[in-house]
Amino acid sequence: MAAREYDIVIGLEVHVQLATRTKAFCACPTDFGAGENSQVCPVCMGMPGMLPVLNRRVVEMAVLLGLATGCAINRESVFARKNYFYPDLPKGYQISQYDKPLCEHGKLPVLIDGAWREFGITRIHIEEDAGKSMHGGGGSLIDFNRTGVPLLEVVSEPDFRSADEATAYLKTMRRLVRSLGISDGNMEEGSLRCDANVSVRPTPDDPFGTRTELKNINSFRFIARALDYEAARQWDMLQHHEVVVQETRLYDAEKGRTYSMRGKEEAHDYRYFPDPDLLPLIVENDLVEQARGALPELPWQRTRRYMDDLGLSAYDAEVLTADEELSDYFERVVDEDVPAKTAANWVSSELLGALKQRELEMASNPIEPERLRSLIKLVAGERSRAKSPRTYSPRCSRRRTIRRRSWRRWAFSRSRTKGRSPPSWTRSSRKARRKSSNTRAEKRRFSVISSAR
Repeated sequence: MAAREYDIVIGLEVHVQLATRTKAFCACPTDFGAGENSQVCPVCMGMPGMLPVLNRRVVEMAVLLGLATGCAINRESVFARKNYFYPDLPKGYQISQYDKPLCEHGKLPVLIDGAWREFGITRIHIEEDAGKSMHGGGGSLIDFNRTGVPLLEVVSEPDFRSADEATAYLKTMRRLVRSLGISDGNMEEGSLRCDANVSVRPTPDDPFGTRTELKNINSFRFIARALDYEAARQWDMLQHHEVVVQETRLYDAEKGRTYSMRGKEEAHDYRYFPDPDLLPLIVENDLVEQARGALPELPWQRTRRYMDDLGLSAYDAEVLTADEELSDYFERVVDEDVPAKTAANWVSSELLGALKQRELEMASNPIEPERLRSLIKLVAGERSRAKSPRTYSPRCSRRRTIRRRSWRRWAFSRSRTKGRSPPSWTRSSRKARRKSSNTRAEKRRFSVISSAR
């Protein structure tokens, strides 16, 4: 890739939708895919006289994420009203946090090209989501089910200097919230959304340029494309002596370009002030210590352990720690007879490839770790016997291939019952030899006919 003529500066705002059973300030459920406007009440619809009540589970999840990212947990924080008009924001304001957030000054370790980098986190604060507008058919419809669903907004420092760095950060953040169990991180369903602030400058020594904001991008691939396009667009404007305007832009994935949505607001445009219906949030030491004790092994800690203790490459460690269920499965496959590298190859290539071919997720994997471990040992034993001069024959490789494929078919067979024996190797080998013999006889017959003609 050719070197850029300019320096790109990126800051990210990640919105994490929390996996709570009820909304942030009322008892409405948060089930995804429910009927339109079926999960609303006077509180989240902003009816006069209704008072919000904070969901304690939201605070616990926020503290958990703050501790995982090394943030300072403010023992007192304040909820504020962020005033702006959206058709899908029924109250006319959003309950958020402004100058006194719950978590501040953290960092997120990210593995990029085999090296560890740490990206700063400015703040993590609690806020509520807005509804969903649907346009088309000559009009617009609004579903208020999402109104009041709890969010954590994670605001990074402007530490990213490429789209690849920003994407790696987002992938690590998704792995983190999944491992903590506070969100499913499903970008297609909007559980993880990203706003990006982008600016360019001639050299790293120059001051920051005028930034634009890219809103609500819900795909890692689209985020990288949007950042590269927007940076190139701004640099092209500067080269033609045009002025970059501070604004909010949207990314059109089909056309591969960004377009203006509205002028970018400053903090004073939102007219923040403390919400008079909510008391200051006081976080007790017991809650913080309870959350600290509930912290699992974090994704980057597990990645480092795989690299340092198990001797895996950075690539293998990243693949295996991308999903919590995959990591747990891999560790159950490894034992004294199955080295970590061998298990990693089977899990990351054979198993994941077979699941992808059958359009299955890891959660639907029908092969138990113990059965995969037995298969790996069996194949290793066949290979060791094949290396002996007394037992080697040209047919060994084909026999191993037949047995390996038969094991796959048996492992993924949905009709098998518990305790059923694996397929007979003798039967499979006989069928293969008979088929091979018939094929050779057919070729000889065709050769005789052709020469006779």
